[in-house]
Amino acid sequence: MDIRVLRYFLAVTREESISGAAEALHMTQPTLSRQLMDLEEEIGKKLLIRGNRRISLTEEGMLLRKRATEIVDLVDKTEAELTAPDEVISGDIYIGGGETDAMRLIARIATDLQKSFPHIRYHLYSGNADDVTERLDKGLLDFGILIEPADMKKYDYIRLPATDIWGLLMPKDCPLASRTVIRPSDVLDLPIITSNQTMVSNEFSGWLGKDFEKLNIVASYNLVFNAALMAEEGLGYVLTLDRLVNTSENSRLCFRPLSPKMEVHLDMVWKKYQLFSRAADCFLSKAQEIFYGSL
Repeated sequence: MDIRVLRYFLAVTREESISGAAEALHMTQPTLSRQLMDLEEEIGKKLLIRGNRRISLTEEGMLLRKRATEIVDLVDKTEAELTAPDEVISGDIYIGGGETDAMRLIARIATDLQKSFPHIRYHLYSGNADDVTERLDKGLLDFGILIEPADMKKYDYIRLPATDIWGLLMPKDCPLASRTVIRPSDVLDLPIITSNQTMVSNEFSGWLGKDFEKLNIVASYNLVFNAALMAEEGLGYVLTLDRLVNTSENSRLCFRPLSPKMEVHLDMVWKKYQLFSRAADCFLSKAQEIFYGSL
């Protein structure tokens, strides 16, 4: 399977038409159509549904789009690392992480490193631990920021000098907002909006003293911004970390910590035996210098 043809296929999925993709690729429409038919013949599956106005994807086409995107991203990343000038440390660093105020620590490393190596570029990917570790394992990320507990068997890591606290995000005018803390008995009958991260339910089952799934879970989220909008509109109470959503005087929301307190540590992780680009290696060295020095 030719990487060039995968790029053609992805261009068609973006433009949703062969004519639009051919124009973007600066090639003729018949040539592009031939390449796509050859790709379908090679795979032995129909990938595209050719409609009158737009092209859509079959189920196999959607799978190929996902995998082709990962393959092309990895090829581009590798080419950039191999062609970076020897005399200048430059290139791209890919960092993934969940929503946490501890990302400020990563931003400070990047800012500090930028003073010495202004040609380094940073690419941030936001997702929960499952998303981040999947991309780490595929080589699409150099580093990940994981909220404990996390499965660390495949990774080396630095524990960050920061912690987050779990609690409930809720409207300021709801009855629970008058409490200073939230106890297990308070949440049993509440409509809960929870993170869809795999490890979260296990941790909260321990805090709750019963199966997490017995809660009234009305929604789940990947990133908390949209979950906060749901809370504002009264759908439910968001189980989340502190300092992620604006709860200032002008906000309609407030955050109340859980009791007993659920405090979590955070780690900067990377694959064991990882071969870094020079840029990523400099980033790791700077992180070790800063974080190990602060312990």
